[in-house]
Amino acid sequence: MVDMAGITGYATYIPRFRLDRGEVAAAAGERGRGTRSVAGYDEDTTSMAVEAGRPALTGSPNSIWLATTVPAYVDKTNATAAHAALGLDQSVGAFDLGASTRSGAASLIAASRDHGLALMSDLRDGHTGGADERTGGDAAAAFAFGAEAVLAELVARASVSAEFLDRWRLPGELGSTTWEERFGEGEYVRLADVAVADVLKDAGIPAADVDAVAVAGPNIRAVKGVGKSLGRGGDSRNDTVDLLDLVGNTGAAHIGLVLADLLDRAEPGETLLVVSLADGADAFLFRVTDEITRYRAGRPTLRESLAGALPVAYPTYLLWRGRLRRERPRRPDPVRPSGPFAARNVAFKYGFTGARCGACATVQFPAPRVCLRCNAQGSFEPVSAAGQRARVVTFAVDRLAFTPSPPLISAVLDLEVGGRVQLELTDVTPEEVSVGDTVTLTFRRLLTAEGIHNYFWKARPVTTTTAPSATS
Repeated sequence: MVDMAGITGYATYIPRFRLDRGEVAAAAGERGRGTRSVAGYDEDTTSMAVEAGRPALTGSPNSIWLATTVPAYVDKTNATAAHAALGLDQSVGAFDLGASTRSGAASLIAASRDHGLALMSDLRDGHTGGADERTGGDAAAAFAFGAEAVLAELVARASVSAEFLDRWRLPGELGSTTWEERFGEGEYVRLADVAVADVLKDAGIPAADVDAVAVAGPNIRAVKGVGKSLGRGGDSRNDTVDLLDLVGNTGAAHIGLVLADLLDRAEPGETLLVVSLADGADAFLFRVTDEITRYRAGRPTLRESLAGALPVAYPTYLLWRGRLRRERPRRPDPVRPSGPFAARNVAFKYGFTGARCGACATVQFPAPRVCLRCNAQGSFEPVSAAGQRARVVTFAVDRLAFTPSPPLISAVLDLEVGGRVQLELTDVTPEEVSVGDTVTLTFRRLLTAEGIHNYFWKARPVTTTTAPSATS
């Protein structure tokens, strides 16, 4: 048995855009079926981690651990941007985990030991028209750990490591190289057998008592092989493999997706086994509590979040990824963000925090020194609209303004928490926007200039992918 916390909150984020795998395969003279999830032009692994992390928070974690194979920055901690966007206290440690897909499992281990928040976020690319590009997917998942109101107890975990060449990529290379999948499958089946045997022995339960199984890893043949072998041990469900067809293989985030998918459908008292295959094997055994029913009420499931997808063409995907160069806009280049200015305005820029006047209760963004309505000074209460909802008052479609994906849609919004702001809309076409629409604020990357990412908030349509508002 292990002395660790249990899951107190979880959420996933899958971008709205879908790329037809047939278009990707055609570039290499191959065939493909189905679709893969694609992050928008203004999304990266940091912004997606925030999207998943906000609805997963159930209090203030002791630490956050951001796992990804595609960090927005190297030689700079990306988790600190997520920390600021989530409005966490400065005493909460923020750490990056990366370099391989095993970092997803590492984030669960680290967060469970420290009552922390595990953030898993990945963008999956590969050689043009190749298998990784076709079968990959972009997504994020988050899991909060604690000791109160636990949804699923972490009963036991086990890890087995081994050095062998299955997948590798040198720094600066675009796509990974893989050995023949049959070789990797044999190694992973052997390692998974050891990890699963160890975790069941530690928990003191037989394989037949496991109610549901999920396996994640970049070697799809190994994932299916291990899942099949585990399913033969009893009547345990193993029905998360279809996420590979619905979303794609999401790298470091995939262990989070399959775990969330199990929790979405689990019943109180069930035992769940999750296995991650990446340079070894990591096995986690959870027991679901009665709290799961209360937590899931009114929240969208992972599979519900797949509704309302928007198609994206293969050339557009390549432009968004920076794989094709487009004509430069015939206007001045954007100016890089100022480090000192951003540091002075972290609460507004990252946490979208304004203020409510103590004299007249007017909410204003950003926080003013003097109330715009009653001219009162020095009596303001912080108010955050991050991740919350708003209503479109009016909007304009601008085909001349700078944007990596024209046209730019700008809207005046009435915020649910009070106040009125002007923000850019995203994940929507001009034809879909109407006055009176409900949108939700989302953390995005406005642009990158001289190697500096400028993060701020936009608004996207409210769909089944949107978690309940914090004020609803």
